[in-house]
Amino acid sequence: MKAIFRREFVSYFTTPIGYIFLAIFFALAGIDYSVTSIAKGSSGSSGGAQGYGTAELTQFFLWLLIIIVILIPILTMRTLSEDKRQKTDQILLTSPVNLSGIVAGKFFASFLVYIMGLAITLIFSVVVSAFSKPDWLTIFGNIVGLLLLGAACISIGIFASSLTENQVVSAVISLASIGLMSLLSVISSFIPIEIVQTILNKLCFLERYIGFTYGQFDLSSALYFISVAVAFMFFTVRVLEKRRWA
Repeated sequence: MKAIFRREFVSYFTTPIGYIFLAIFFALAGIDYSVTSIAKGSSGSSGGAQGYGTAELTQFFLWLLIIIVILIPILTMRTLSEDKRQKTDQILLTSPVNLSGIVAGKFFASFLVYIMGLAITLIFSVVVSAFSKPDWLTIFGNIVGLLLLGAACISIGIFASSLTENQVVSAVISLASIGLMSLLSVISSFIPIEIVQTILNKLCFLERYIGFTYGQFDLSSALYFISVAVAFMFFTVRVLEKRRWA
């Protein structure tokens, strides 16, 4: 797994993908922070980042959810589809490396790049602390929520990448899947069956994540995101296993 992890992580920066992901993530997060700060300044007397409170942090991190839904498919679209396109997947599948190790190595490489992008939120928090005392509980709650959400989304993206050799198709499948999981609560509002609404709301990424934006650590939501990540990694292993014996 370590060899796969190193190879995959280095590949993010020997190709444009890692730079593109981080550049767009930083840019969109910066715009998100600026817009939220301006909104705070126009509605309060302190202005800008001064007096930045829980409501503003919640809004900032909620917008980050949309950014993540859009960008993670870019981060994961090549993880397995590129190997399949270049036929190097045959080398991986016939190597003595365990299939679970292959998937885990690629997952952790993508997750590390994601963490590098997410680190910008700490910089923003330090900027806020220069003007006022931020709600660190809310900040750390959001970061934990984003880490868990990111892990779930990355595993879905890697699974999508295992289904095709076309990176664009992989990104579309991943974007559609993550978007659907994030909007299940909206879909449930159109279904008149209460039990179905409850189930969809429980499965919705947005509903599970929103508690973290208020600094609330919900163990059931944390376990849910971890379960999704593990489940889709398991599905990816099954796809590779089927290809190995095909």
